Amino acid sequence: MKIKKAVLNSILTQGMLPLFFYEDPEVSLQITRSLYKAGIRVFEYTNRGKQALDNFKVLRKAVDKEMADLYLGIGTIKNVSEAETFIDAGADFIVSPIVNGEVAKAAHKHKLLWIPGCMTPTEIYAAQKHGAELIKIFPANILGPAFVSSIKELFPGQLFMPTGGVDLTSENINAWFHSGVSAVGMGSKLISREVLDSRLYDKVVTDTITALELVKTAM
Repeated sequence: MKIKKAVLNSILTQGMLPLFFYEDPEVSLQITRSLYKAGIRVFEYTNRGKQALDNFKVLRKAVDKEMADLYLGIGTIKNVSEAETFIDAGADFIVSPIVNGEVAKAAHKHKLLWIPGCMTPTEIYAAQKHGAELIKIFPANILGPAFVSSIKELFPGQLFMPTGGVDLTSENINAWFHSGVSAVGMGSKLISREVLDSRLYDKVVTDTITALELVKTAM
């Protein structure tokens, strides 16, 4: 199976996409191992600091060696230079907070899944024109499940994934899936700064298992 389709299927089957960034490469690696231990098979490392590229390379090497069935994507990609750099470093898919047609082209050229972030119907339309199979509704905490319910019929068949403020509660996750999303992005509500700073790896495992169970119930 081609990686683009395999990654998309993995996100849809998992029903959630964990994402994080941390400055320390060893902590980043331990968090990745904790996510994998909890059952995660696709996740997004975010390009949110100067250490992101070096850390990503560390994760890529470890994933290839220890977690061969884990898809490793890169997020917060805003321009084609960033996209090409991380694709060269082995990114399995590209996530953006915006719609940038050049980033879309770079991803498509390498036959990778591109997930752009959208906040308006106009942006969703533009993302579709650039071949987005899965669209990130961002920031989710501002827009809310009612936004997806309101616009979903305008874009029949489009797959949506809210990211940014999705809560680790059955009420919130149920509300999102009831609105018609296909998966949820889970960032700081799953892997908080406190968890990262304090190296709470067991908590990552426990909370991720909980999140996966909540998602499976809601889907």
